[in-house]
Amino acid sequence: MIIPVILCGGSGTRLWPFSRKAYPKQLLSLSSGYSMLQETVLRLQHLPDLASPTVICNEAHRFVVAEQLLEIGVKNPAIILEPYAKNTAPATAVAALEANEHDLLLVLPADHLINEPEQFCNAITASQEAVNAGYLVTFGVQPERPETGYGYIKTGQSINQSGCYKVAQFVEKPDLATAQKYVESKEYFWNSGMFMFRAGDYLRELEICTPGMVAVCRQSLEKSERDKDFIRLNEQTFATCKSDSIDYAVMERSKHVATTPLEQCGWSDLGSWESVYDAKDKDKNQNVLTGDIYTEDVTNCYLRSEGRLLAAVGVSNLIVVETADAVLVADKNASQDVKKIVASLQAKNRTEIDFHKRVHRPWGYYEVLDNAERFQVKRISVKPGASLSLQMHNFRSEHWVVIKGCAEVTCGEKVFTLDENQSTYIPVKHKHRLRNPGTEPLMIIEVQTGSYLGEDDIVRFEDHYGRTVAAAT
Repeated sequence: MIIPVILCGGSGTRLWPFSRKAYPKQLLSLSSGYSMLQETVLRLQHLPDLASPTVICNEAHRFVVAEQLLEIGVKNPAIILEPYAKNTAPATAVAALEANEHDLLLVLPADHLINEPEQFCNAITASQEAVNAGYLVTFGVQPERPETGYGYIKTGQSINQSGCYKVAQFVEKPDLATAQKYVESKEYFWNSGMFMFRAGDYLRELEICTPGMVAVCRQSLEKSERDKDFIRLNEQTFATCKSDSIDYAVMERSKHVATTPLEQCGWSDLGSWESVYDAKDKDKNQNVLTGDIYTEDVTNCYLRSEGRLLAAVGVSNLIVVETADAVLVADKNASQDVKKIVASLQAKNRTEIDFHKRVHRPWGYYEVLDNAERFQVKRISVKPGASLSLQMHNFRSEHWVVIKGCAEVTCGEKVFTLDENQSTYIPVKHKHRLRNPGTEPLMIIEVQTGSYLGEDDIVRFEDHYGRTVAAAT
């Protein structure tokens, strides 16, 4: 039995402004009609003896993750919620503890691109012999060029007829001259950050190489709360866990590590806008154009518009990404430095690093249309059968106008329905709830007025989604 363990906790800051903390790149579509999380699961569907995946994510993304898995027909996934980001070694340890000792764990980041999934599945199948022999297998990507942004794996002697090799050495990200020597030697592969091993073997090696981590993860799981599809790790215990990657915690220290080469599978970690550009098909001018784009004398550019017309004239080697509330312009060769912009914005407490204009919630989404002093206008969409929490605001009142569908409104002691073009008023300090009793999405326009309009002005009394803290709607 192979259990896919999908690591879905990244923030994707180098793909800002498309990727935000509340909705990072693994939950977005960059190369198809599916999100990267969905692509990660779907590319495995032809493997035999494949179990439902275990997905590890943070609390804020739990409902989006569950919904995206449901959309592609995944049944009974285990969704483990990390109260803190502790890197990949503890996350994988929790997944291994949740599995049976002899289960094969296929550990995959949720934000990688693989253009040839059949080749990838062949490599997984080829790795099973080494895994069953007790090896911890990492997948090494055949280098296409000297690359300074990846770590490398040096291969040792062959261990079987399936193309697996012992790992002679893990090496850090090299300079360009060293990377060139690695490629020319044909002994080195890019370290993909994807792994396969038996659950029990990983836990034993982790305990030897990084003592104490397994015990903390076991306690966090034993004290966890089971909430519908979610496994909520114990916050206090997990906070004491050391933060470390699988590479540092185990693979670089263990004597039982092998690698399976990935050749011609079209792998990319999509870790920067330049890597997104490299992975996409180009037009005759070597441009990648997504959205409503017009160009004149433009070459070697990645231009992406999420809404407005984007026009470019006489430029080359640029990345331009337009969203509803932010525009990024960068030299393609400096795309790794986008994270510096994000860090600067974070230091200034700018909300653009956390949220898009459209903010997803378990019941649907809201989108800020306009705001200024003492007022804010939102478009709110509620899924069929879903409802917002029963709540109250201390500083703002709300006006609701139904523009599509039927709304069931609770305001104080009254419960009533509104049809299209009808409206209501929710006074300050009144308990209220919005519900969609219909079979189609409900759309309303909400006008907020008051002295304070922050999302933390919410007192919840009832909620179908287990949210008890006064936070976002």
